[in-house]
Amino acid sequence: MARRRAGGPLMRRLVFALLFVLVGLAAIPAALVPIYAIPAVHPVSTLMLAEHFSFQPYDREWTPIEAIAPVMVASVMMSEDGQFCFHGGVDWAALGTVVDQAVNEGEAGRGASTIPMQTAKNLFLWNGRSFLRKALELPLATYADFVWTKRRTMEIYLNIAEWGDGIYGIGAASRFYFNKPPSQLTARQAALLAVTLPSPLTRDPARPSAGLRRLASVVEARARASGDYTGCVLGAR
Repeated sequence: MARRRAGGPLMRRLVFALLFVLVGLAAIPAALVPIYAIPAVHPVSTLMLAEHFSFQPYDREWTPIEAIAPVMVASVMMSEDGQFCFHGGVDWAALGTVVDQAVNEGEAGRGASTIPMQTAKNLFLWNGRSFLRKALELPLATYADFVWTKRRTMEIYLNIAEWGDGIYGIGAASRFYFNKPPSQLTARQAALLAVTLPSPLTRDPARPSAGLRRLASVVEARARASGDYTGCVLGAR
């Protein structure tokens, strides 16, 4: 009985310590999301921070969304999140389909990752597929989508996305792969960059494989016909 009484306070202290850590971790994005809504603030991703603190070289330059070719915005939207303008940070219908597949077919959770979810992951979480990370993405993406405009979300995403080993943001990617600023990207180049995003360490938009070229052709056609689907960022077209 004495051992039980001694263990009780210790367990409570451990639980309180864990709760304190969790609250502290939750407070970081809660505070940063409103700050990141300010146009003059240029957020960095957890990957960029890791590169910095491990003294690894990386290339990143912030590009205002006004200086990015509209076709680049449309290509990323139609490749990564076609319902970007219409959901509140999470595409619940697509997510439900993925969960059903995981339950019924035993597949690991994948897909249904919206641009707000990817942005939240890049800013506050880690790479790698897991149900825990996906569960954390959902409230973060919903919160960010509520605080930021769609245009600001897209601007942040395009400037923190990884486009290759040590290459972050559309400004660095455009110059590295095509030797031009992102304002001058063609429709084909934009599509190739967009389809590189799901696997930036294995795909090369400057020297695309036949499969990557086929994917880019699909995205290029979708971007050309996107119209109102991109209206929340580019206006109705």
